[in-house]
Amino acid sequence: MTKFNIILFTMMLITMVTYNGNAAVKTENKEINSSTETHHTVKLSKQDFLDRVYDYEKNSKVWKYKGNKPAIIDFYADWCGPCRMTAPILEALAKEYGDKIVIYKVDTQKEKELAAAFGIQSLPSLLFIPLNEQPQLAKGAMPKEAFIEAIEKVLKVTK
Repeated sequence: MTKFNIILFTMMLITMVTYNGNAAVKTENKEINSSTETHHTVKLSKQDFLDRVYDYEKNSKVWKYKGNKPAIIDFYADWCGPCRMTAPILEALAKEYGDKIVIYKVDTQKEKELAAAFGIQSLPSLLFIPLNEQPQLAKGAMPKEAFIEAIEKVLKVTK
C-alpha cells in the first residue's frame, strides 16, 4: 500500500467515524445529455461510460482512457449516507476546477453491471483517472481537503 493510499484510507476512516447523518445534503446533478461536462457533476450510464471513459467490453486487459481531461468517477447510491455527504463536495469541486477536470457519477442501483465490472462493493467508491496513467480507486467518503490532495497528486491538476 502506497503512502498516498494510507493517507487516503486514514482520512476516509476519520471522516466516516466523525460523520453525522444530519449533515447530508442532496444535490442536483446535470444529466449526461447536457451541453457541457464542466462546472457540474455528470451522470453516466453504462453506455456513456463505454463511449466516454473506457470500453472494457472490447478491451478488458489494457486500460485506455478515452477522455481528454483527468476525471473522477463517483460510484454512489441514493440511499447511501456517506454518498449524500460526498455529493455536494464533488459538485463544489466541479465548479472550482471548471474545465480542468470532469467529475462523473455512476448510480450503482441503476448501473449494476457497470459497478460489478469494477468490483464496487462499498459506497462511495471513487475512481481517480489521470491522463495517460492507471486509475486509482478510493473507497469511502472523504473530506474536501482529501479530494483536493488526490486531485493534485493523482490527477496532477491544480486550481
